[in-house]
Amino acid sequence: MAKWMIAYVVLLVLMLLLTISRLQFPSIIKLLNGTLGSKQEFWCQFTLKLCIIASIIMPVLIVPDTSDRYVIIILEALALVLVLFGNLQIPTATVRVALALLRLLPHNYYSDDEPIDEKNLGDKTNLVASLNIFYGMVLGQGILYITACIFEVFSFIPRRSLIRHGGFEGQWGVASINLYYAHAFEKYMEGGVLAPKKISLVTFAMDSLNSDSPKMQIYSVQMLHIFLQREPIRERVIAKLTTSTKNMARLINMLGWTSPSHKVVRLYAAKATVELAKSLRVVTVPGTMQLVSSLLDIDGKQKRGNPLLDVDGDHEGKLDPTYSTSESQEERHDAIRDTAAEECQISEYWSIPKEQPLTDHDLLPALGMSILDDLASCDQNNCVEIDRVTDLIPKIIGFTNFRIVIKNNGAQQVVLAKSSLKVLQRLTSIGGEIGVALRYKISKHPFLLRNLGVILGDNSSDQELSKLVAGILRNLAIDRDTRQEIGHMQVLITRLMKTFLNLDRTSSTNVDCLLPKVAEQALAMLAMDNVHNCLVMLNEPECTNKLKNMILIHDEKYTYAAASLLCSMCQHAQAKLTESDLKELCHTLREVLERIMNVEGAELEILIGLCSQICKVIPKEFVQELEGGQIKKRFMKRLVDTLNANMNPGGHCSGIRRVIIEQSIYMMECNSHYANCFNELQMMEALSMVEEMPSRAENYRIFLGDVGFMEYSTPLIALVDRAKELMGQQCLQGVSSAN
Repeated sequence: MAKWMIAYVVLLVLMLLLTISRLQFPSIIKLLNGTLGSKQEFWCQFTLKLCIIASIIMPVLIVPDTSDRYVIIILEALALVLVLFGNLQIPTATVRVALALLRLLPHNYYSDDEPIDEKNLGDKTNLVASLNIFYGMVLGQGILYITACIFEVFSFIPRRSLIRHGGFEGQWGVASINLYYAHAFEKYMEGGVLAPKKISLVTFAMDSLNSDSPKMQIYSVQMLHIFLQREPIRERVIAKLTTSTKNMARLINMLGWTSPSHKVVRLYAAKATVELAKSLRVVTVPGTMQLVSSLLDIDGKQKRGNPLLDVDGDHEGKLDPTYSTSESQEERHDAIRDTAAEECQISEYWSIPKEQPLTDHDLLPALGMSILDDLASCDQNNCVEIDRVTDLIPKIIGFTNFRIVIKNNGAQQVVLAKSSLKVLQRLTSIGGEIGVALRYKISKHPFLLRNLGVILGDNSSDQELSKLVAGILRNLAIDRDTRQEIGHMQVLITRLMKTFLNLDRTSSTNVDCLLPKVAEQALAMLAMDNVHNCLVMLNEPECTNKLKNMILIHDEKYTYAAASLLCSMCQHAQAKLTESDLKELCHTLREVLERIMNVEGAELEILIGLCSQICKVIPKEFVQELEGGQIKKRFMKRLVDTLNANMNPGGHCSGIRRVIIEQSIYMMECNSHYANCFNELQMMEALSMVEEMPSRAENYRIFLGDVGFMEYSTPLIALVDRAKELMGQQCLQGVSSAN
């Protein structure tokens, strides 16, 4: 007998250890991870099943008598049946039905030995009716219990349907629906059956956000993430979240849960916030930007110090590197497996949509930068908050260090680099005063331009990375000082030129088609009002020839940026233009003149600007083309009509009156007879209207929002005076010759 007592003690100790292992204490989790590693769930389940089998076999072996063993086996079989049912309600209800039928069917409520006088029952007059009612109620209660238990057994069917229609996946979806059923049942019981409170899955997920249970927190953020991805319900969930300050604050605060036990909650809170970001104004939840910024932290990144400034111990490396999707995947499954309810065992035969594995895009820094990208595109006030976080911009730029990507050759580093470039492109494209502040802060980072140059110079890198880099350089080049600083790093311009001029434009992919266009835009911005940059670009072999071909191919993706670039080269690098370059300009002129007749708006402004510079650089050839092509009258009328039609130009083509007047001046300077034609077309009256209605916006080349950039050195009024002077001189000459 002693040996069986020892066996039971061992069994008890094992069960206690298994129970303690399920407690979510950090010390216990660390101990299990250190001893069992990723196989801890398997070994716990395996040991538990062995203990169950031992507890079933041991009572049979203890009893020496064979007949007693049969009794124990029968009792264990009955107990097993009860366990399979999941509760004691079915046998209890069966007993109720059996007892009621035993009394109702014989209908004998009197003692067999007692004589009954049915005419004089005395105090037993209503006994039969009362007992019929009583046993009828017992029978009905038992039947209702049995019916309820049967429905409970088959409740997995609507649950599976809800899992599929809700878009849930894997075992966590099963556990979430089970918790929802239990929660709904509890609320129904509290409110009464006749007037139940409507409880939706969305309401359940929102209520669970504020739960103190780690399991409820995990399931709530996972459910919200699924809902926010499904279009029919997405708008309703966003409306509910944005109007509930408490729930929104709770979700945002989860982004700052850095404890290892909260990794899964933090991950899915970040994924849910990505879906919400385009509808979120961060001023409604104080501290949002600081919490989003915390997602970009890489604790395991060892900083290299300066031996002249640092002492030992100043930079201690931490153990948690960039958030590992494989680790998160394992932790998420561990968190889900330990909550799978036993009532789902029957329903496991029904298929459940498989849970999608985490990808490199689910890295916390990548999610954080995606949130920032959407917040910046949502509202300019969000950009103000981004600018206020002191270390946020340096964190973003830190991920553009492509040398680390090349060295590690890791997909995660590429994803992070791409995410950071997307955010930087977004932030540098913001208009208004806040855009000026953001571009200044970004451009002053000491390693930004170097990192962008490395990405452009790596031929093996993703084409989308190069496109994003070109977009960032284009946006930063709006500022004069930054444009000059980029030009001093000549490798950026030469690599942009190679990307733009030598790329295959027949590619079918969208990225490959957009890359040369964005690179061309960046070059056009860098060339404006910058002699040095224009000279660097002109050194590229056959530069003017390739730009001419882009204007002639009738592809609007490249025509206007190429025209702007060629215009800047004529304006700022005229002395360096070779005979071959001048011939290319001459070949371009006819196409430019024809296009001027057909386009409007900003495109027309660019083409007239190029045409005026060609007229200035090669005036003789310009006159020959204008006279020989028999389009002089039509071209000059087009200029005057466009000037009259743009007496109040918008921000998208604020300089159109300026380029028309410049074109007129260069034409009259190279051929004084053109002044007579302009006088016939009432150019003088149009110039007087320009003089009467000057606009401050016409002093700038480009606008982002309401802020103008690249101010012209010559006022518009000075150009008007010069044009009037040339026309007046011709009039005086005409009068003199007539006299």
